[in-house]
Amino acid sequence: MRRHLATLLREGDPRTLLASFLYFDTSFMVWVLLGALGNFIADDLGLTGAQKGLMTALPVLSGAMLRLPLGAAADRFGGRRVGLFGLSLTLAPLATGWLLADRLTVVYVVGLLLGVAGASFAVALPLASRWYPPERQGLALGIAGAGNSGTVLASLFAPRLAEAFGWQAVFGLAMVPVAATIAVFALTARDSPVQVAPPRLRDVAAVLRQADALWFCLFYGVTFGGFVGLASYLAIFLRDQYGLSKVAAGDLTAACVFAGSFARPLGGLVADRAGGIRALLSLFTLVGAAILAVSGMPPIGLSAALLFGSMALLGMGNGAVFQLVPQRFRREIGVATGLVGAAGGVGGFLLPFLLGFLQELTGSYGPGFALFALAALAASRLLATVQRGWRRTWAPDGSPARGGRPGWRRLPTPGQAIAVEADRQ
Repeated sequence: MRRHLATLLREGDPRTLLASFLYFDTSFMVWVLLGALGNFIADDLGLTGAQKGLMTALPVLSGAMLRLPLGAAADRFGGRRVGLFGLSLTLAPLATGWLLADRLTVVYVVGLLLGVAGASFAVALPLASRWYPPERQGLALGIAGAGNSGTVLASLFAPRLAEAFGWQAVFGLAMVPVAATIAVFALTARDSPVQVAPPRLRDVAAVLRQADALWFCLFYGVTFGGFVGLASYLAIFLRDQYGLSKVAAGDLTAACVFAGSFARPLGGLVADRAGGIRALLSLFTLVGAAILAVSGMPPIGLSAALLFGSMALLGMGNGAVFQLVPQRFRREIGVATGLVGAAGGVGGFLLPFLLGFLQELTGSYGPGFALFALAALAASRLLATVQRGWRRTWAPDGSPARGGRPGWRRLPTPGQAIAVEADRQ
């Protein structure tokens, strides 16, 4: 691992990689604030299970919808400029939550506006990715993507601050790290000299017409959707199901999110070495088994261990999916990243919404977790099926990869890379 990190520091731009991580980290912290504060808001406003699920799910859905336009803007105007714009715009929902959030409708509006923080995915990852060659994509994207550790900060500190100052004040306090990130990002982030043309609608349509793009959307909808969905709802689940205090529920959520966040680079590295397909096949199966066990509502100790392991596996799955995406869609990386990221956000919306809705409908969280477990197991089966045809649909054309920084070795085409990947299975 140390050798891979040393190589990464020599290639590309480590300062931009760090800036991308910080941008992503701060944005994720803000993005899941409603989930971290969910128990306080629910008690204060008297929310039902479905209302709690919708409240925590709205920022995720909004973030998914905003990723495509924000990613397209980054391709046209540069990731640095659009990143600064997105961070500045994030201050608006925070100010609204601080000063105006005294009823559920305003909380819903804040949730929708917080989507701009979730859309940082479409800017931060390509900003870092374009500085590195394909054989370093798994680790580079894993490091930048580990910024989803911002959810740890929200889960750990938001409940404590809410107990001390009130939950509305937490939105105002969150403006401080956002402002600091704006300053650091402005000083350190740089756009890569290797840029792509801004996507057009027909470019998006062309990628969507390819079945492989839809498969990646589905797989990321399970891994990232599962990670961010659980990250935003675990505190509510732990308090409702096991009667933990608000702070204790936040601490346990933070531990689980920590596992998933920092397992993401490991997932990218494992995928670089063993193959993304092989890694995902194992990860989906293990996630399905663990979450199925959680659906039985075991004692808190066992449930916490299973959730901790599941979040780590989902984090690794996020890194593994994005190890494959640049190989398959190297020339359409901006469009593909935006589409796959948006699909992950949709998955992250569905999970907490279904958990809250089914809990209110049945009186138990078991059915919601069982559905998620079945989705993970189905994803494993589907991946095992479709990867058999990838040797034909991703046939090599014999030409070297285009673009890149002088000094990089000549690499196989995306088709060749995936043909080798399929042979490993």
